[in-house]
Amino acid sequence: MELHSKKVLITAGPTREPIDPVRYISNFSTGKMGIALADACAAKGAEVILVKGPTQIKPANDKIKVIDVTTAAEMYDACSQYFDESDVIIFAAAVADYTPKYPANTKIKKKEDDFMLELVKTKDIAYELGKRKRGNQINVGFALETDNEMENAVSKLEKKNLDLIVLNSLQDPGAGFQHDTNQVTIVDKSRNVVKFGLKSKTEVAEDILNYIQKLS
Repeated sequence: MELHSKKVLITAGPTREPIDPVRYISNFSTGKMGIALADACAAKGAEVILVKGPTQIKPANDKIKVIDVTTAAEMYDACSQYFDESDVIIFAAAVADYTPKYPANTKIKKKEDDFMLELVKTKDIAYELGKRKRGNQINVGFALETDNEMENAVSKLEKKNLDLIVLNSLQDPGAGFQHDTNQVTIVDKSRNVVKFGLKSKTEVAEDILNYIQKLS
């Protein structure tokens, strides 16, 4: 699939799940990988919608439509709005798996020695939208793993109805969050596996898009 004139929906960055007005649950994602993908897609002539969690990093290409969100629920709503019209969807954001069930309206004061926070699952965006996937859409997911990397990645590939998944391992130096570099393995739905060496995230974005363009 050539990306020129195609509509591409990309998620990037973390989400923040509020505990109270001054605290939240989040992760170390900077959004660099998803934003690099957005810029690379735009450079190939694609119409790009970037749904971006809280990060100071912005895409270089001003033709990219950026939708800023904070929570996992907001990211789901934005993606759901644009999913059906998109040709390629790349789920690169690090979305929180859980959110506080009862976020406080005022700052929680330190009182007891122990504090229990009840959490509930957020919607799995790739899984939910994968149910709506058309045959001519291409869905791409990411898996950042610390153990049983390939097994977990293949499981996500199947469960979320993805065409390919990009696996990162935190066991690889220079890969994952808070780096300008990344080292990935791409697995497609035919179980083809392609491993890449450590590269800049800009180069990794090109590798991923080149793989996508080989898909029909």
